[in-house]
Amino acid sequence: MLNHRVLFDEQTIAARVQELARVIARDLPEPTPVLIGMLTGAFIFLADLVRALGRLGIEPQVDFMAVSHYGPLVASSGLVQIYKDRAVEIKGRPVLLVDDILDSGQTLSMVRDHLAARGPSWLRTCVLLDKPSRREIAISADYIGFEVPNAWIIGYGMDASGEGRALPYVASVERKGEQG
Repeated sequence: MLNHRVLFDEQTIAARVQELARVIARDLPEPTPVLIGMLTGAFIFLADLVRALGRLGIEPQVDFMAVSHYGPLVASSGLVQIYKDRAVEIKGRPVLLVDDILDSGQTLSMVRDHLAARGPSWLRTCVLLDKPSRREIAISADYIGFEVPNAWIIGYGMDASGEGRALPYVASVERKGEQG
């Protein structure tokens, strides 16, 4: 396992997801939105958010998109590709795009524009983590769980070359020589 430092523990994440759900539920124009999760990093966050919204009387329809600009290493290639598009019709529907982390902004910007072109009645973005120090495109998420430093993040669905995805917390990977 990679050396890492815990940034947000399970309880902190659970409390923040519930807070996000309350704000999103208040803002939704109707109680049956489409939530589109970005695979694979956001699947745990999306599942917890769907359950939190359900406890508030929201009945979301769930779909996924697979988009990537990361190769096998822990650095962005800068190229964004859609591997799997959403299957649910979103024209005239409220849509919440859910991602694990807003980093350079390339992926969120491209996917948001892709979805906006399909005519949803309401389109917002929600990210568990925001890393503004790495932003290359002027974009911000509508709903943000936590801000994180410029480090590689693992846990709670996110990985580094396949490691760390199952950790129940969010952590930063420590490079050789770093002390936590």
